Amino acid sequence: MYSAILVAAGLVCRVLAHGDHSDHSGGSQKPMVDENASWMTKHMAEEHHISDFDASSFFVLHDYDADGHWEAEEILRTYGLMDESNKNVPQSRRDEIQRELLQLLDTNKDGYVTRDEFVAFIEGGNTLPDVGMGPGHHGDDEYEYEIHHWEKYHDENTRLEDLTHPEDIEHFKKHEMMEDEEERLEMLNKMAIVEQNIPSKFRRSG
Repeated sequence: MYSAILVAAGLVCRVLAHGDHSDHSGGSQKPMVDENASWMTKHMAEEHHISDFDASSFFVLHDYDADGHWEAEEILRTYGLMDESNKNVPQSRRDEIQRELLQLLDTNKDGYVTRDEFVAFIEGGNTLPDVGMGPGHHGDDEYEYEIHHWEKYHDENTRLEDLTHPEDIEHFKKHEMMEDEEERLEMLNKMAIVEQNIPSKFRRSG
């Protein structure tokens, strides 16, 4: 249902007024976790809506290029440091987090983490630390909207006219802007000469 509404929702940001969250109760599928649960448990519940997992499945889920290793960038992505919400985190702090995590996980010091290294780390009674960067948003805009908003406030019965939350309007406005830009680029590509690319002194006057 979500995908069908997404296709039709190009009009949403033009026709809907801002609303609040009090009038819809689609119900989140996020598992309930104890506030004292580990960061890994909270991450899996918040970001993946999964409560039952082991070290191996956690590793594979976050091996984004499926090459059997966690490179430093993948570790930072898992912690949400590639997400818009953490765009203001200084590079010095990113480097510090990277060093801290590799020191914990990369036992042979070759610069990346294998599944065996991670499983051994977890089976040794350890867990990934909370580095203060939130639950670890690491999906694209579509995934983040669906898992953090759609599943919480909407469901399969949601109609186009129900999408009145500020998050809905912002999300579909982004889609509209992307579509407008794609149309503009398509028009430019069809032109033999793009006038804007010609230095002004060489453009025809009049």
